[in-house]
Amino acid sequence: MPLALLALAISAFGIGTTEFVPNGLLPDLARDFHTSIPTAALLVSGYAFGVVVGAPLLTALGARLPRKGMLLTLMGLFIAGNLLSALAPTYGVLMAGRILAAFSHGAYFGVGAVVAADLVKPEKRAGAIALMFSGLTIANVLGVPAGAWLGQQFGWRATFWAISLIGVIALAGVAALVPKTARPEGGLRQELGAFRNPQVWLALGMAVLGWAPVFTVYTYISATMTDVAGFGEGAVPIVMILFGVGVFAGNLVGGRFADRALVPALYATIGATAAMTFLFLPAAHNKVTLVIGITVLGAAGFSTVAPLQLRVLNVAKGAPTLASAANIAAFNLGNTIGPFLAGLTIDAGFGYTSSSWVGGLLGIGGFLFVVASGLLERRTDSRNTTSTPIAADPAPADPQTQPA
Repeated sequence: MPLALLALAISAFGIGTTEFVPNGLLPDLARDFHTSIPTAALLVSGYAFGVVVGAPLLTALGARLPRKGMLLTLMGLFIAGNLLSALAPTYGVLMAGRILAAFSHGAYFGVGAVVAADLVKPEKRAGAIALMFSGLTIANVLGVPAGAWLGQQFGWRATFWAISLIGVIALAGVAALVPKTARPEGGLRQELGAFRNPQVWLALGMAVLGWAPVFTVYTYISATMTDVAGFGEGAVPIVMILFGVGVFAGNLVGGRFADRALVPALYATIGATAAMTFLFLPAAHNKVTLVIGITVLGAAGFSTVAPLQLRVLNVAKGAPTLASAANIAAFNLGNTIGPFLAGLTIDAGFGYTSSSWVGGLLGIGGFLFVVASGLLERRTDSRNTTSTPIAADPAPADPQTQPA
């Protein structure tokens, strides 16, 4: 494993921790800023908004920067956002710090996925992407609980100081370990040109709907555990850790599967995620089956990450950076749409388990995007085969397999 992947994983760990750590600090944040817990929870939604907006915007602005330089710039922005959060005198300033940090999130993962893929042989690209994203999965298992504990012991500002330190370590790692990269050819016009390919839009659709079931269910897992399955509140963190273990395992398995057969991996992982989301509906009524169900759902859901990211890199061909960042925004759009729709059904009186069938229906939508993409690819390949002379010259090498 190239050591540069370790630096990217450390960065992903810091970014993943800062994204969700306010969930464990909401009472303290609400008390310090004299606001309600739902208002404090907007710090998570505000972050998601920053990711969706910042991913394509900052990637477009940095289209002509060498990718290593872009990573260093984005990590500096991440550190600045968390420092601002740590020092925030008001709720508004804290929200600004959250959005500033979020702006780096999507662009960093988008550029980082391209860099990770270029660090290894073509047949190992999905595995390299999965290793980078393993930092994000470890954040769910260790970083978020540790950040919540640190905030409870020493105040919520200590958590943001600690995340800022992780950012500094990641910045140093990227500077020392990621090899120098040339300035990308083509610039913004070439990157935007990738969006003329309908396969790019189909890949983004897969990311939004194929991924959405995970957080549609997970957002309401605490209430489902206590109100439906009959768990005590003390069991919630333990089950969340088990979910994180499933997430970590599924991410690595999905990366290996995608390196062997990418399109079958998309069918299998997105189909499995939709199926497990539906199965969680009956599983949620029993303590044992709930624990098994949420762990397996975490594994199935995160097994989609590397295949989806590799898919958009492949179909964007010579202009992958902006499309890759847009894919991260698509993931976060799914994080927003799913819980919102489930919230409507819960408020309408269908109960917390309605998140399962809402998420499952979204997952079916993601699977249909995979089917549409596969059919289009088959039709395109058939046309190319028909129109290609027998003595045609060999096709040029895919520019995506060339060094960054």
